[in-house]
Amino acid sequence: MSNFWKNLNKPFTVLAPMDGVTDNVFRQVIIKAARPDVFFTEFTNADGLVHGANGIPLKKLAYTKEQHPIVAQIWGTDPGNFKKAAKIVSKLGFDGIDINMGCAVRDIIKRGAGAGLIGNYELAGEIIDATKDGANGLPVSVKTRLGNQTNIAEEWIHFLLNKKLDCLTVHARTAKEMSKVPANWDEVKKIVDIKNKISPSTIIIGNGDVRSYKDAIEKAEKYGVDGVMIARGIFANPWVFDTKLKKHTKSEHLKLLVYHLNLFEKTYKDVNYAVINKYFKIYVKGFEGANELRVKLMESGGINEARRILSNL
Repeated sequence: MSNFWKNLNKPFTVLAPMDGVTDNVFRQVIIKAARPDVFFTEFTNADGLVHGANGIPLKKLAYTKEQHPIVAQIWGTDPGNFKKAAKIVSKLGFDGIDINMGCAVRDIIKRGAGAGLIGNYELAGEIIDATKDGANGLPVSVKTRLGNQTNIAEEWIHFLLNKKLDCLTVHARTAKEMSKVPANWDEVKKIVDIKNKISPSTIIIGNGDVRSYKDAIEKAEKYGVDGVMIARGIFANPWVFDTKLKKHTKSEHLKLLVYHLNLFEKTYKDVNYAVINKYFKIYVKGFEGANELRVKLMESGGINEARRILSNL
């Protein structure tokens, strides 16, 4: 099985895995706007994937063929279930599998997962080894942070790179910092230097405070990363991966919203319509009457009513 990470033109771009946001439908919307070079799924629990969990984990791993290359991101604490989950992922046709060692949600950390694995060298190592065992040749990567409570990046990254990962994504903050302080890209540069010495074949992706395609390219060149991951920048601009850097009109934003609504209706038959409320701020902003329109949409009772509101503009 080929390692797609090695075939990407550098620097490449990646849409970050954001739970409850970067689902199958939203990734298709981003393809219509301006696609990144690589997609990740929302993070999916390894235990739930192995045990079924009413099919929810499999729904989170749904994707379309246009989304390749796409990486399944898995989280948890049980190495045995990571191995089994990796086997499932490999059969689903993904291009890679990523282990979440960076989620800063408090409940996840309390369970010892996500950023709770940072510094837990024995368990983290067992999880990586188990995932590789089950991956059936799929490239295995890790997404992590500089630390959990404090910055232990030098020691932690040395450990991860010695596991000979195919790719390592570093969010340039600790979990405690969340997104409350500026991302520390100087630390990312140090990580690239460490990588060049001990695991030159590992792909490094930088993440944190990237607001535009231009910003991504500048950070890649300045800090030496192979790729750049964008998370919250997608909320500011759904065309954030557009290499042409053009401005988009109110009409273009609203047409993209209608496309999202239609695709949501087509794809999800049993999902509460209210989950789409969080997306309205992506499309409805920056023009006269945007706040009032956004309130109307959030108060709408369903797709048809939302479409009616938009068709009256």
